[in-house]
Amino acid sequence: MSHVVVVGSFNVDHVWNCATLPRPGETLSGRYHTGPGGKGFNQAIAAARAGAQTGLLCALGGDEGGRQARALAQADGIDLRVHDSAQPTGTAGIYVDEAGQNTIVIGAGANADLSVAWLGRQAAALAGARVLLSQLESPLDSVLEAMRLARAAGTITMLNPAPANAQCLRELLAAADILTPNETEFAALLERHTSHRIDRDEIAGAPDAQLHRLCRTLLPRGTVVITLGAAGAFVSHREDLLRGDDAPFYRVAAEKVEPVDTTGAGDAFNGALAAAYAAAPAQPFAAHVRFANRYAGLSTERVGAALAMPRLTPGG
Repeated sequence: MSHVVVVGSFNVDHVWNCATLPRPGETLSGRYHTGPGGKGFNQAIAAARAGAQTGLLCALGGDEGGRQARALAQADGIDLRVHDSAQPTGTAGIYVDEAGQNTIVIGAGANADLSVAWLGRQAAALAGARVLLSQLESPLDSVLEAMRLARAAGTITMLNPAPANAQCLRELLAAADILTPNETEFAALLERHTSHRIDRDEIAGAPDAQLHRLCRTLLPRGTVVITLGAAGAFVSHREDLLRGDDAPFYRVAAEKVEPVDTTGAGDAFNGALAAAYAAAPAQPFAAHVRFANRYAGLSTERVGAALAMPRLTPGG
């Protein structure tokens, strides 16, 4: 059985590196490359390379992209379970500037065919995992079904509510034991599901006690980890469920790195956090967050998404 099971997307990434990000109506010259990506696949590769026995449940087309996903998953020892789709394998167009910042457009393709019925038939794989990790690039009712099946079996459910423009259902939040938004996603979730508001640019500098109150409003029964890029991460636990920590809320500093491409950094963090937590759930949660921060930082020193994930084990 897999220690971490990821339910999510696979995309073929088409990437252009350019001096600045293109503005409306602007044509730029850049350097092009292509490679595997998609939040689900990125996070599965990260979890596997961070030391977890990993499974991935996804939908693929019968094309070159689908064949690439199968070959790469096999190479990294991932237990790949595929819903075969008549649609082309998912794609993403990515622009990366000289500072490593990016913009992304996704074509869902086969990812949109990941169905509730098919996931229901994967109940044994979900029940056998220690951690289920999901995102929002797949149909939301299917993600919810996976989380409900996993939680019913005692598996820890971890939801990365990305991308930020996805309509994260309230039921998804209720089914999450651990929620991992970035600043943009956290601000969007607060606006959508609570009466509270905070500007994304104010989150990193907000007082810890204020962030903790907002996290408890958004996810009263679970743990929230807000990823803050260069500012590290903020963790908020339920007062009676500290996951081995000494305090209900705290910050973890980011690692010092020289970033060349931030594409997939959030996925690196999530995959590494799931792997570390699954490997040693009794250890303080803060140690797992520190490992995930280090892992994500190292991923930004390489170009690409899935293939930029470093091979690094907790404590290594």
